[in-house]
Amino acid sequence: MDIEIFRNYCLAKKAVTEELPFGPDSLVFKVMGRMFALASLNDVPLRINLKCDPEKAIELREEHEETILPGYHMNKKHWNSLILDGRLRPEIIFDLTDHSYNLVVAGLTGKQRKELENLE
Repeated sequence: MDIEIFRNYCLAKKAVTEELPFGPDSLVFKVMGRMFALASLNDVPLRINLKCDPEKAIELREEHEETILPGYHMNKKHWNSLILDGRLRPEIIFDLTDHSYNLVVAGLTGKQRKELENLE
């Protein structure tokens, strides 16, 4: 999977913005101002960080030990780094992106969730 496919998938989600807060090499995707994905633009192959339920994160790392690693420069309990070198099926990448987005949405305040629901 390349950055454009991943980027378009993220941006198609409700209320998602993209930013470069850590410099030109790290593309960050946020929902309602909170990060759910980060793509390292200079890494070959592409590396992305996604938020993950801690128990699920451990299972994924065991199942895909060469392509899903503890989150690089992130809280390793709550973030995974995915190496997009072709070994992970796109469905897994999209499912984990959805999981990350949903975790962040679940952590929003009630007011923020209401605002999100009211967006078109």
